[in-house]
Amino acid sequence: MTTATIVLEGGATRGVFTSGALDYLMEQDLYLSHVIGVSAGSCNGVDYVSKQPGRTRDCMIHKEKEYSYYYGFTKFIREKSLLDMDMVFDKYPNELFPFDFDTYFASEMECEIVTTNCETGRAEYMKEEGDRDRLMKLCRASSSMPLVSPIVNVDGIPYLDGGLADSIPIKRALEKGNDKIVLILTRNPGYRKKPTTKAVANLYRRAYKKYPNLVRTTIRRNHVYNRQMELVERLEEEGRIFVLRPLIPTVSRLEKDYDTLMHFYEHGYKTMKKEYKALIEYLEA
Repeated sequence: MTTATIVLEGGATRGVFTSGALDYLMEQDLYLSHVIGVSAGSCNGVDYVSKQPGRTRDCMIHKEKEYSYYYGFTKFIREKSLLDMDMVFDKYPNELFPFDFDTYFASEMECEIVTTNCETGRAEYMKEEGDRDRLMKLCRASSSMPLVSPIVNVDGIPYLDGGLADSIPIKRALEKGNDKIVLILTRNPGYRKKPTTKAVANLYRRAYKKYPNLVRTTIRRNHVYNRQMELVERLEEEGRIFVLRPLIPTVSRLEKDYDTLMHFYEHGYKTMKKEYKALIEYLEA
């Protein structure tokens, strides 16, 4: 195991790019000591720590209807969720695509799952080292997109998508103190997040009126994200971090097409394969 921190950005189904990149690393038996995953990146992160190449890909890309985790509009109204989170974080890990909890909990790797505390509006970096249900609940909280997924209560505290408060936890990685940081992004080079529109801001205010700090965080998200990207680009230019990002147009956040997702997954795999020698040189320098 190499002493270094790997940071995994979210982005819902854009996370299949990260899956491909990590699958290549696992095939090379390259495991880094610290993992920080946000949203879909947390799902990728736990599968990396449990050493299960192909698992995230299989969970996110399939043709079979019985594996689908998308609700129709009618169910969305009833369930208040666009995605069947019970399917993804209960049926998948325990039945359909078994998660190797034993390997995960026995691992010496440290895995932090980024969530957003609805009461404070701040990011929290959460870990679980023995409780299966709580681990999946943390991943669920980290991946619960605002407006389309219900709030998740963990230890009596309400949480939502970690990407709201800390989309790219590069500062958290720097705090870890490891000399080497590997960052896998799911957006193209130069990407910047657009300001929240008034209409969407009003949706947040109505949906989360009980949580004014959360509302403030969601509305200011683009400012924080764009500052993080400036820091990332500066650190990359200085050679202090290693960044992998997609170089083809990204898929949409809720892409369902099998071939489109497989193409983006394969792009992640091939991009990591192409950059692997440079990654090793960076880690060993």
